[in-house]
Amino acid sequence: MNKRIIVVLLFSISFFVFGFSEFYNYSSVPLNQKKIEVGEEITYVVKYLSFEIGEIKLVVQKEQVAGKDTLYSAIAYINSYEGIPFVDLHQIYETKFDVKQISHYFKGSILSDDTTYTVYHFDKIKNNIHIHKGRKRANEIWTDSTAVYDRDYQDGLSLFYFARMMTGQQKKIDVPVFINEKYEKTYINFYKDVEDMDIDAVDYDIACVRLDGETEFRGIFGLTGYFEGWFSNDEYAVPIVAKMQVLIGSITLELKEWKKKGWMPPKYQD
Repeated sequence: MNKRIIVVLLFSISFFVFGFSEFYNYSSVPLNQKKIEVGEEITYVVKYLSFEIGEIKLVVQKEQVAGKDTLYSAIAYINSYEGIPFVDLHQIYETKFDVKQISHYFKGSILSDDTTYTVYHFDKIKNNIHIHKGRKRANEIWTDSTAVYDRDYQDGLSLFYFARMMTGQQKKIDVPVFINEKYEKTYINFYKDVEDMDIDAVDYDIACVRLDGETEFRGIFGLTGYFEGWFSNDEYAVPIVAKMQVLIGSITLELKEWKKKGWMPPKYQD
């Protein structure tokens, strides 16, 4: 199994979302229609062809007040399975976002004998994004710079939660994303029709709403830009299944297990 296939998982989760003209106006975000639950843990198995190659676990860690903002802290763990030839991949991605899922902080770490990291601080007051990149063990800094903060942005992980909060609508939008130290867009299509989806974790069909979309750029190691996902048709909009195209074909993420106060995927009704 080629290591490139595993590395693309970072952006697979980032693009677990869906597209049209103007940049999205965050002032129009409908609040309180969907819920972010502190303590939520959701785990996905990653499949390529008939192979299970790794897992992704997402955790909403805490909610805190910072100045005039209420911020949510979330983290994603990406790990390849043991025994896959030539692959030993472990990555951690962290985000802090407000009630409109606008990013305030992002950190990505690639764990190894000498872990590398990328940090973005989004500062609305100073109108800049502070970029910090380096290598921990060697105490080496590659980048210490700023970029102009000219509008509200998503990072690769906050985009995942933004998509969840917007599901169940018939809408097309563009979402500004700051990723790879560049200003980019993700084109998002939301659909309100309820569809059925089945996974191994439950013995019934799940009621879902679908979304799909495309990025205007090619992701690392061959992500071609197209993605689609199915989210639970309830107040939590838990991602159930996602599919995305990469250079070598299609990768699937499937909900494997979860820790949510009494939650079960909603049953599909004919």
